[in-house]
Amino acid sequence: MADFTIRTYGDPVLRTPGEPVREFGPALRSLGDAMLVAMRKAKGIGLAAPQVGLGLQLFVADVHDEELPPLLDGRPVAADAIMPMLFANAEVTVPAGEAEVYTEGCLSFPGITGDVPRVERAVVRFRDVDGAPHTLECAGLLARCVQHEHDHCQGVLFIDRMTRAHQLLAATKVKKLQRETKAELKAARKKG
Repeated sequence: MADFTIRTYGDPVLRTPGEPVREFGPALRSLGDAMLVAMRKAKGIGLAAPQVGLGLQLFVADVHDEELPPLLDGRPVAADAIMPMLFANAEVTVPAGEAEVYTEGCLSFPGITGDVPRVERAVVRFRDVDGAPHTLECAGLLARCVQHEHDHCQGVLFIDRMTRAHQLLAATKVKKLQRETKAELKAARKKG
């Protein structure tokens, strides 16, 4: 199993939309398991393939919210029965509704948080590890998580979604992280 390092802001892979997953089965399961290990090590609840340097439309999530059980393929399911989940080639639809503002963080932005408005519902059409199609209807934290991770697969970052006030508040930290990451990448290229 691969041992992944989470990429930080300033790494160009984070701004590059991922390619569709084309191969399903044991290799994808192994990749998803390695992503879950990296996510848990960093104490996250979701992780997208671009965050570990892979340009794929793939993310994992492990969200347990018993108060807002999701619907999987039209049937209510307990989070414990389906989590963690792997989402390949996800298409996320956010129903019309009023956005709620919550503070978000991101594993690719260590120590940086900001207020992000999101509608707290989502419908996710995706393929599982074996390539089977599914539809997940979710709310609350799981809906926010799948929107956040799906954004990563599109090259969109949570700083792009922050309220303007929080973008301004976080700007100095974001620029510092970007400079540090670019310097690390440059040093690694020189060594390589």
